[in-house]
Amino acid sequence: MVTDLKGSQQALLDKLRDYSENLNQLAPAAVQGRLTRMVGLTLEAVGCRAAVGERCRVFSPGVAPFDAEVVGFEGEKIYLMPTEQVHGVMPNARVVPLSEDETFNVGTEMLGRVVDGAGRPLDGGGPIKGGASVSLHGKSINPLSRSPIKDVLDVGVRSINALLTVGRGQRLGLFAGSGVGKSSLLGMMARYTSADVVVVGLIGERGREVKEFIEETLGKEGRKRSVVIAAPADATPLMRLHGAMLTHSVAEYFRDQGKSVLLLMDSLTRYAQAQREIALSAGEMPATRGYPPSVFNKLPSLVERAGNGGENGGSITAFYTVLVEGDDHNDPIADSARAILDGHVVLTRELADAGHFPAIDPESSVSRAMHTLVNVEHSAAALAFKQSWALYQRNKDLISVGAYQSGSDPAIDRAIRMKAALSDFLQQPMSDNVSFAPSIEHLQHMFKSNSPSAEEEQGANAAAVQPLA
Repeated sequence: MVTDLKGSQQALLDKLRDYSENLNQLAPAAVQGRLTRMVGLTLEAVGCRAAVGERCRVFSPGVAPFDAEVVGFEGEKIYLMPTEQVHGVMPNARVVPLSEDETFNVGTEMLGRVVDGAGRPLDGGGPIKGGASVSLHGKSINPLSRSPIKDVLDVGVRSINALLTVGRGQRLGLFAGSGVGKSSLLGMMARYTSADVVVVGLIGERGREVKEFIEETLGKEGRKRSVVIAAPADATPLMRLHGAMLTHSVAEYFRDQGKSVLLLMDSLTRYAQAQREIALSAGEMPATRGYPPSVFNKLPSLVERAGNGGENGGSITAFYTVLVEGDDHNDPIADSARAILDGHVVLTRELADAGHFPAIDPESSVSRAMHTLVNVEHSAAALAFKQSWALYQRNKDLISVGAYQSGSDPAIDRAIRMKAALSDFLQQPMSDNVSFAPSIEHLQHMFKSNSPSAEEEQGANAAAVQPLA
């Protein structure tokens, strides 16, 4: 009898222990809240707890349930931003925190596909059944574990290959005003690059431009090895932000597979403007020309996700377009981007208006990794090209009005002789693919056949020190 009682007690204790363990494994119940205010796209809720960056689902009568992300809080209030445009939201709508983390399926099935900032197909194809789930925020890499930039990436554009040589894992900015050909240049690189995979992020651009870029600029050949993430201008600020982050998450996936990835994002400025809209709506104070401090924290966080990986050999070489408003290169976003990137390619309206494509200004552009990638002969030829181009540009007004007398300066005479050849070298039709080796051969041959004499070198040095009056 006593033995049976002890056995029953032990069995009861075992059941209680199992119940206790199961209770500990249960996720805490989500505390629902309610909407108290909506101004613009900013929702204000009370009664629920959610961390910044977490998602909530809003249930309002007469409106399909929609998701919103927590972008800030103040006391018991939390501020949310919907992922989609919403209309007809009622006061006191239910707000339910979502416990699961938002992840996206990625894999080789994404090649040739077009998706939005939430990873949903836009091309009419089926759902993406990827081989892995990735987070929007990616993972940081110890800078000491990154492989150095030591291999050249061929982008198929002669002027960039020869004068602004790009290394695998390098991050460059494409600085341009509106309508000077930056999208066309991106399309050329996407079609002709030697990279294994191309990931294109079209952030905040016009919807018409998205379709034109995919069907005409990128073309069928370019789409075969490309993934396009499109979050056009009519998308919410949060979706544009997510589109840029998803672009990097997809590129990171392929880099982790050991692939050489070319990431093209158009544009970094629209990404910054989306973050500005979110931050200002959440109550952050503007600092520099209307941009709050969080914008300048977000930019390096995004850009640092590109670059070389570890020992597996994968890399992300990134080109970010920076829209220079009113051709003002001192714009705060442009200025900040120059400081965190490994070089910049500047497109000028003067060259674009003259029908010069691509409208790359070699004098204002630089690749900070080029000196570690090329040999002495290549470096000398590129330097000679820039010197001749700059010397002609500084004296262009005198030459055009006939004030310069031929023979006055041998270096200027040489720059005038080579002006047509320099201009032709910089231009390239969109249908032409000029790989790395022919680009270097063309550059070196051009200067070997026009090698400067001692007098010309002395004149070039004097002109650099004392500009003509």
